[in-house]
Amino acid sequence: MTDNPTWVLRSTLTSPFGRKVRMAAAVLGLTERYRLVPADTLDEADTLRQQNPLGKLPCLLLADGTALYDSRVIIEFLQDEAGSDRLVPTSGRGRYTTLTRATLADGITDAALLMVYEGRFRDPATHSQRWLAHQRGKVMRGLAAFERETPDPARTDLVTIALACALGYLDWRKPVAWRADHPRLVEWLDAFAKAEPAFNATKAPEA
Repeated sequence: MTDNPTWVLRSTLTSPFGRKVRMAAAVLGLTERYRLVPADTLDEADTLRQQNPLGKLPCLLLADGTALYDSRVIIEFLQDEAGSDRLVPTSGRGRYTTLTRATLADGITDAALLMVYEGRFRDPATHSQRWLAHQRGKVMRGLAAFERETPDPARTDLVTIALACALGYLDWRKPVAWRADHPRLVEWLDAFAKAEPAFNATKAPEA
């Protein structure tokens, strides 16, 4: 490892997608290769908007100034740098089933974020209950799919990292109450957290 980080990770300690990248880096032994530089997605003057025109987190800046985004692209880059195929198979049908399942987990997080943003950025009188129900449906259908077929909690890969971050975000921001109706997922998250130290090590600060 080096005392001078090679990359800059534009993210926050509260971003669930940034957490995915931080978990992946820890699992791959690359934590010391990057420096976390917080970004404010709402600040028009933040250089994040020049680094990623979408102004979204996370964004990884390489030594030559190249910017990589989103979290799945960054994680594939990290895996390549580590010379590993631990998180995502590099070929075959397993690669595509892994990417699909990880996309489902990310979709849960995306919908949950939109529910949180509806409450954060709009006055209560203007909340769209139809919109909230639409996003809630995505979350609940995604959770139901994982409830039926939970991953191996002893295996850390792109799917389990994405699912753990999704469930962690639901527990933290609480856009939906999910635990009572998904006992297998509750059990899975507890087992995964015990098996993978990077999960608890990357928790968001207390709200």
